[in-house]
Amino acid sequence: MSSVAQTGGPSGLPAPPELLAAPGYVARRLHQAYVAAWVRMVDATLTGPQFAVLTAVNVYPGVEQGSLASSVALDRSTMASIVRRLEDRRLITRETPAEDGRKRLLFLTDEGIATLRDADRRARELDVVLMKGYDPERQTALLRELTALSEHWESLVDD
Repeated sequence: MSSVAQTGGPSGLPAPPELLAAPGYVARRLHQAYVAAWVRMVDATLTGPQFAVLTAVNVYPGVEQGSLASSVALDRSTMASIVRRLEDRRLITRETPAEDGRKRLLFLTDEGIATLRDADRRARELDVVLMKGYDPERQTALLRELTALSEHWESLVDD
């Protein structure tokens, strides 16, 4: 464990035990560390949520924008904002089907495919670094537990 992780900050003060016992605090620390590692090792301009959208559009080409939001754990307004930014960067296109002018179908552009391929390679390398020290069975068990915890926490605020 790094000195920052052991102490809770660069000042050398230990993190209060009350915080270390709080799952939300620990989750926030994990998230902060992950975002910093993502920026350093994967992509400084492509965010994790943007990467998730590109990945999902790659798996479900032509998917309706609104349907995709929940599959990548985003609300509709955040999804719309991310899609707009990805479209501005020419990584995706939005097409309106003739039969329903309200829908927006998403497709990766050639540049989007190339960006996703490069980011995905580096993201998989980051995954290896993040899970260092965990054997494959433990990694699977940990990811299963974190997914279950995420689903539980999300259920607390589902409307």
